[in-house]
Amino acid sequence: MAVALKPEELQALKQMIGGNFRFILLYKISRDGCNAWTFHTKCDSQGPTITVIYNTKGTVYGGYTSQSWLGAGAEFGAYDEKAFLFQVRYDGKSVNKKFPIKADRYANATACQHSFGPVFGRGEPAMPFFTGKVNASNGVFTLTGGKISNVYDMKSTDIAAFTNNTVDVNDLEVYKVDEGVCHPTMYSWRDAPTFDDQCLQKLKKYVEEHIPLEKKGVEQVKVLLVGQVKAGKSSFINTIVSIFKGEISCQAISGSKEKSLTTKFRSYEVMRENKKDIPLNFKLCDTKGLEIDDGMDPVEFCYILDGHMPDKYLFNSSMQFSADSPGFVTNPTLKEKIHVVVFVMDATTVDILQPAMIDKIRNLQAKINQKEIPHVVLLTQIDKICEGLQWDVSMTFSIPAIDDIVKKVADLMGLPHAHILPIKNYEREMHLRKDISILALLALKQILNFADDYLAKV
Repeated sequence: MAVALKPEELQALKQMIGGNFRFILLYKISRDGCNAWTFHTKCDSQGPTITVIYNTKGTVYGGYTSQSWLGAGAEFGAYDEKAFLFQVRYDGKSVNKKFPIKADRYANATACQHSFGPVFGRGEPAMPFFTGKVNASNGVFTLTGGKISNVYDMKSTDIAAFTNNTVDVNDLEVYKVDEGVCHPTMYSWRDAPTFDDQCLQKLKKYVEEHIPLEKKGVEQVKVLLVGQVKAGKSSFINTIVSIFKGEISCQAISGSKEKSLTTKFRSYEVMRENKKDIPLNFKLCDTKGLEIDDGMDPVEFCYILDGHMPDKYLFNSSMQFSADSPGFVTNPTLKEKIHVVVFVMDATTVDILQPAMIDKIRNLQAKINQKEIPHVVLLTQIDKICEGLQWDVSMTFSIPAIDDIVKKVADLMGLPHAHILPIKNYEREMHLRKDISILALLALKQILNFADDYLAKV
């Protein structure tokens, strides 16, 4: 099975193209079939595209063209001064290699013909390609081999080094490179507040004065954060703590490791701005990150939802949490249970979520639904979708690209659009920013409202 593009590989490709564009998946041979007719049906006249090949040796390479693919008529070469080939993974390890088109070969950047798939290098295909229809054998497609290219400047890299000496691939994807969706429009796709001091203080006051339903015996709402490694769970906790502390804080461990840095089930309290010894009326609960072959176990997940797992429980991959585990809460009360679940998703990975991860998320979602616990999605890293949001997230609700991802996640999760909450965590900032704080507090307010709804009906 092909391992999807990693966020850092996506970012490298965007830098090669020269902008913080959005990639929209048009065609995927493992899903749509390896068929030239299907390729042209889905990819013709789409403007700039990037083709990505995943081979059976853990190598990922491909090509970019700024021109549209066209399948009508006789074969012709497309003129493209911006075309290039690339390699972003070799033997499973990330690399960063770009091979630009030669100045005297612009007219032969790509070959277009109805019976061809994507071909880079007319007359001299510079990487494996397919014609007609290719059937898979045990999930492997055998393409037609390329050759040493005279169209692209391969430097000292020959075809064997470029392809890792195989034409057997697990997948080939074609993405539309969307250049115009990151500019704000005149109209907001969601009602947006005025991002000013008054709004910030109003939101902080709302959170500080929020009181759960006292008759239920719940003094603090318990919010469970769930998400993939590096999605931003711990960073969200630090963001909320920072807002009420008045300066950048690092209470929860966060970082960029491939494996989860969260090894314990932890409940974090947020102290009031003017009363540092009195916590706000909610707890943010952090868990280990979701991983395809590891991470949160569904049985352990249910124990957390039901309030059986004690705070600071250390996860053990060799021994599942059970009724015999130290600290097991035998008869949890309502205040010890989870009142709202927050899935945390990295916006840059939505288009490349692997089916196995989607299945894992939906499995956990089914457990939540069985217990009738409300859940929402925090959409993080939106500033990596649209570069302008790095400096001003007040534009978030006016940018079509963010709206598109919100809709995609809503469809993926089967949730209303209003349950998808885009944010930018404090990560590289050294000081608090009004716009980042307001966006995070808008999300927190919605989360607390949903927790109240749950408490009202149990």
